[in-house]
Amino acid sequence: MGTLGEAELKAMIEEATVDAYNEDEQLTGLFAMLEEHLDVPFTTAVLGVEVTVRGVDLTPDGRIVAVCSRGGMRQSIGILELPLPSPAPEGVEWIEAYRHWAG
Repeated sequence: MGTLGEAELKAMIEEATVDAYNEDEQLTGLFAMLEEHLDVPFTTAVLGVEVTVRGVDLTPDGRIVAVCSRGGMRQSIGILELPLPSPAPEGVEWIEAYRHWAG
């Protein structure tokens, strides 16, 4: 993460939010780009435990979350807090753009 410059991040955010009239619509645009471009599943470690990120979701309270699983258990973890593996999956730049937008 952190490989894209300010101008690249702003261009990605603009691409995702071009038709958005308010913050909720901007969030939906960024979510759509994440859903389309993030290569799932991938594994990462959360609190030292390996989990599989199966997808992303948009919660009713306006957060983008990663849908994680381990064994038969599932849990959603906010994308803003999700540790990313190295090497990162394809499309991770959209997580970076979302994090930049969220400030």
